[in-house]
Amino acid sequence: MPTMIKKDEISNYINHQAEATDWHTVTQSQISQFADCTLDHQFIHCDPERAKETPFGCTIAHGFLSLSMLSHFAESYSLIIEGFYMGLNAGFDKVRFLQPVKVDSRIRAHAKTLSIEEKKLGQFRFSTQVTIEIEGSETPALVAEWISVQMVK
Repeated sequence: MPTMIKKDEISNYINHQAEATDWHTVTQSQISQFADCTLDHQFIHCDPERAKETPFGCTIAHGFLSLSMLSHFAESYSLIIEGFYMGLNAGFDKVRFLQPVKVDSRIRAHAKTLSIEEKKLGQFRFSTQVTIEIEGSETPALVAEWISVQMVK
């Protein structure tokens, strides 16, 4: 669940480390559906038999699939300013794909709020460092600095 905060408490949440999200299993069906949506049907994602011959030994998720899971995970770790009525994705300052996510792996997110700034009256810009952990791996799938905007009444 997101954490509700008051405008006058924002400074208390800079460098706030949220609890890790629940685990999510990345299935072949999800990988294949993502391939269909993006028209990226490279065999390493979609052909389990050919993928067995690669160093990974199985299919892997698209890096952008792993990145897109941030939208799902954000539902758990987000800070929401009281009066919130709309949020916008403003992009990324940095994204690094560090390790592929193999099919049937479990992933979860760790998030740290780096900054919250009121850019215009009622528009708050958040910078959040998000790491996608792969269960059983010391190296994360990715690390990203995500920029979002909350519109607040």
